[in-house]
Amino acid sequence: MSALTARFDVPLGRNAPRAARHAATAVLTGWGYADDIWLDTAAVVISELVTNAVNHGGGCVEIRIESHDERVTVLVADGSSVVPRRREPDDRGGRGIALIEALAEQWGVRDHEGGKQVWADLAPCPGHRQPSGSQR
Repeated sequence: MSALTARFDVPLGRNAPRAARHAATAVLTGWGYADDIWLDTAAVVISELVTNAVNHGGGCVEIRIESHDERVTVLVADGSSVVPRRREPDDRGGRGIALIEALAEQWGVRDHEGGKQVWADLAPCPGHRQPSGSQR
């Protein structure tokens, strides 16, 4: 069983989702996840989780990516204990949770250091190859 973990923070602000997408895509690509469609899906999930943390959370936004064999879980923590919920879309947004539900296999919320951590399990990546030099 192979397990890989990456953790990084992104500064609050409108550039946080983009920074998170770029960093997460680089990590996943380095881990051997090479399917462009899968990477795009992962980037959307990460972007929506971070956008929700920036817009509705508080404090620092922490991103954690875990890969256990073929499974990838993305976790985004913020300082707010308010649990995200689906709401009706309007001109200001409201599509994030619906997108996460559509693109991730499952998602949930847990308490994390006085705030919350929202996690999403991604579908397996087609053709995933572990980088050379890694052992299973």
